[in-house]
Amino acid sequence: MKHLQQRGIQITGRLFKKATGDLRDWQNPLRSRLYKRIKAQLHPRMRIKYTISIVFFLALVIIEKENNIISRVSDKLTLKQTPQTPLQQNGLSSILLKNNGSLASLSKINSAFTLMMRRLENYSEHQEVLTNGRKHILLLATTRTGSSFVGEFFNQQGDNMFYLFEPLWHVEKMLTLDTGGTNATAATKAYRDVLQKLFLCDFSLLESFIEPLPVDHVTPGLFRRESSSSLCTESVCSPFVKGVFERYHCRTRRCGPLNLTMASQACLQKKHRAIKSVRVRQLDTLRPLVEDPRLDVKFIQLVRDPRAVLASRMVAFAAKYENWKQWAVDGDVPIDDDEVRKLKGNCDNIRLSAETGLKQPPWLRRRYMLVRYEDIARFPMRKAAEMYRFTGIPFTSQVKSWILKNTQASKEASGVYSTQKNSSEQVEKWRFTLPFKIAQVVQKVCGPTLKLFGYKLVHSEEMLTDKSISLIEDKVFNFV
Repeated sequence: MKHLQQRGIQITGRLFKKATGDLRDWQNPLRSRLYKRIKAQLHPRMRIKYTISIVFFLALVIIEKENNIISRVSDKLTLKQTPQTPLQQNGLSSILLKNNGSLASLSKINSAFTLMMRRLENYSEHQEVLTNGRKHILLLATTRTGSSFVGEFFNQQGDNMFYLFEPLWHVEKMLTLDTGGTNATAATKAYRDVLQKLFLCDFSLLESFIEPLPVDHVTPGLFRRESSSSLCTESVCSPFVKGVFERYHCRTRRCGPLNLTMASQACLQKKHRAIKSVRVRQLDTLRPLVEDPRLDVKFIQLVRDPRAVLASRMVAFAAKYENWKQWAVDGDVPIDDDEVRKLKGNCDNIRLSAETGLKQPPWLRRRYMLVRYEDIARFPMRKAAEMYRFTGIPFTSQVKSWILKNTQASKEASGVYSTQKNSSEQVEKWRFTLPFKIAQVVQKVCGPTLKLFGYKLVHSEEMLTDKSISLIEDKVFNFV
């Protein structure tokens, strides 16, 4: 804000100079008259007040130029104008200069400044009008962070919520190169555009990424359809087709292939929309979603101790981590190995996104929440209530009942991919499966990430397996 104030002061000086020239040049009658007029309007005790008002007004103009959210919202509001929210037909800049370049009444400038401040303060209220109170929640995470479990907090909301589980899976699959990676630029744009369409209940863009291509908007292969209760409701359940194999079929009822047109209609009938994704790498790439006046997006970033994440992946994707298991036995981990570099890259991406969100830039203010999986596992009801309070959606008894039932599951029910967990046990489980040598590697390449999220380092194998020593710092993240 300080640099904007300085910039505003500079522009103020140029504006006065343009209007009055060198005030010491009394030979110019026009300049002399302008100077006297300005001086007459400013009582000595009021000069500072009006100067500050002008400086801040100009600073706000600069902010508007760099971030066009306010202007776009104002354009929409013009169509919804009411007696309670009258809009000036003349722009604010029109009252700054008039009468052949002379300064307008400073009282009018002060009024314009006050109006602008009110509009900034009430931006959230304006967007409520534009989106009809509808909330759009994007749960951001990486694999093995408990995102499927946390996503159920919104999937269980019932009739008010349209929830989608990993729709970007199709996008990533189609854009995956022969080398196993993706074109970062193409993927980033595709992820953002598909999310934007889905939040608006438009499945047309997603269709183009589904293989095989849907026929007449019908597909038997939408990834993890059964994980979205909204896609298995009676209104979306088309007649069962004999002989058609659906890998991700609904479990609650016997439905035929998914009709995406019906899914779109069901989405439009819901009050709120939520999407869970582990594929978005950087939070700042999603800024256009915030700037879309049709959306009221809230981001919840779920993080977990990188050591716990790696331990979980070594179990869930055992074949991919044979090298790590060998390193643990041999005691020699090549830091320059591709797998180690990939681990570092993942940690850096998570940390950079969190740093962006926690700094609360204007476009993310009141739109970002950081939550640790460990806190959810230890205090599921409390953290769920915080998440709902953040989103502005009522925390229903249906969700509370699901949380109580699914955070006290037996060992038999707590499978690798299950959303039923004895949540308190999950927090410490990794400490007894991850070799100390591997934990040291994670700490070396992910040190800044561990520090940011409040995870303590271990310095010996005894410390790693000593449950009396907590590796989780008590930490409050500022997300509002």
